[in-house]
Amino acid sequence: MRYPRSIRLLIEEFKKLPGIGEKNAQRLAFYLLGAPAERAQALASSMLRMKETVRHCERCFNLTEDQLCDICLDPGRTEGLLCVVQSPLDLMAIEATGQFRGSYHVLMGVLSPMRGVGPEDLKLSELMERVSEGNVQEVIIATNLDVEGEATASYLVTALAPLKVKITRIARGIPIGGSLEQADSLTLGLAIDGRLEL
Repeated sequence: MRYPRSIRLLIEEFKKLPGIGEKNAQRLAFYLLGAPAERAQALASSMLRMKETVRHCERCFNLTEDQLCDICLDPGRTEGLLCVVQSPLDLMAIEATGQFRGSYHVLMGVLSPMRGVGPEDLKLSELMERVSEGNVQEVIIATNLDVEGEATASYLVTALAPLKVKITRIARGIPIGGSLEQADSLTLGLAIDGRLEL
């Protein structure tokens, strides 16, 4: 069926969003079509306001509407414990655990020679500057456990080594509720290697 042009254009825009296929794009478009005009206007205004006001924290590169984010402004944070993540979404995932009270540094990506992303494309010089200031005692590398995340972690270890700071990596292994028989051999091996004393 051919939809009117404005509906087709909206469906195409929704399909450009991550995780939105043809059917979901159609559902969203028809939801907005049937919603009151105020609902569509509020959605459009919220998106525009977000694009106009949200920026990256000048210190850690988290998302904020001010110069510094709420985490950087929090006096209850441990400055000497710095967790390095790939993106603001990764930072938010760690924050959701409520287990980490240190500070963060968002790299804004990972090294990926295949996609043309090198060290100069990430917030690595800013990280080196922060650690060089001498307030950081431990850097926790929390990049993803995939090829690019591991390559970035390896690069960070080499780059940070001359600064004489403790460098750790997030743990890897069997997830809570997972069964040993279902785990792949690499994950199981990492779990054995990363075992903790009880």
